[in-house]
Amino acid sequence: MPDHEIVYKIALSMQKHVTSSVVREMETRGLSPKDFFTLDTPALSLALGLSAGKAFQRMERDEVLFKARKEWEIMQRHNISGHFLLDDDYPVRLSQASDAPVFLYRVGDADLDSAKMVSVVGTRKPTPYGVDFTSRLIEDLAAYFPDLTVVSGLAYGIDAVAHTTAMKAGLPTVAVVAHGLNMIYPAQHRDLARMIVKNGGAILSEYPFGEQPYRQRFLERNRIVAGLCDVTVVAESDIKGGAMSTANTAFSYSRDVMALPGRASDKLSSGCNMLIRRGKACLITSAADLIEHVGWQPFGIPAGVLQRNLFPELDGEAKLVYDTLRFSAEPMQIDRIHSLTLIPISGLMSVLGEMEFDGIVIRHPGNRFSVS
Repeated sequence: MPDHEIVYKIALSMQKHVTSSVVREMETRGLSPKDFFTLDTPALSLALGLSAGKAFQRMERDEVLFKARKEWEIMQRHNISGHFLLDDDYPVRLSQASDAPVFLYRVGDADLDSAKMVSVVGTRKPTPYGVDFTSRLIEDLAAYFPDLTVVSGLAYGIDAVAHTTAMKAGLPTVAVVAHGLNMIYPAQHRDLARMIVKNGGAILSEYPFGEQPYRQRFLERNRIVAGLCDVTVVAESDIKGGAMSTANTAFSYSRDVMALPGRASDKLSSGCNMLIRRGKACLITSAADLIEHVGWQPFGIPAGVLQRNLFPELDGEAKLVYDTLRFSAEPMQIDRIHSLTLIPISGLMSVLGEMEFDGIVIRHPGNRFSVS
């Protein structure tokens, strides 16, 4: 791409009142980014069907074009690549969003059109329940889908767990940030960001170099996290958590949303429970739930084998025990399992013994049990 072409595209994204809908309207009317900046104001207004009061004045466009040239120079110096909304290399899933960013800045080599993409988001202060779920989910998905890419927002808590676990599992991960790529916020995640890029992932932003983070930009960032992916998973969230914004946006895009349920008394599960209750998210407790809901089929693994591995063929008391344990945030004592299932202790011990032998449950010190 000649340098001047990308400069016009960067400039278009910097121009006030130019949104994705304006860019698409320009395409419909046969106007290129270069046309936008080279036509005189009356001709441009006529071409866009604008009234005099809504015209893009020539002086303002020239100022934006000057900034875009500087931005392109910075991108070249810092090895930052760019993606314009109408170009072939713009992420396909994100391009389908009505409010997609006009331009994206990227550091790193991750494939933004990976065959399978899942975003995992949640609270910045997770409980062990949310951390354990996030880790197990990504580890289990990685075992079946080496072509998976994990997307999150580089925040504290669930985001950091998602990025870190993905890298440990050998998966690329994409961090979407709410500021220019000259910095990392929070600063404590600079090393994490470097590791993401080093391990085949990417840092992605819609903001030019030097732009600072503030509250509204984190909300804007969330639509990119949602729009890049097939499915969004909320691990833990309060009703007003930032992850709720991502989930609601994904729902508005008609993407799959899944949420980890929790006890009614747990504040950090209140958002997830509300999403499930309102029909905006499907319940998820394991990778099996996601695979079943989305309908993914691993390459080279027959459906029957996958079914046996992920969904234990249980019925009766064994199924009741399994369902009880997989909703528990921590290993459960026999007395507690008995009180929830009403299975007599003698029979319960027998059922748990068989399930342990089959590798379905794990016995912990103190005769406590959890699903494997």
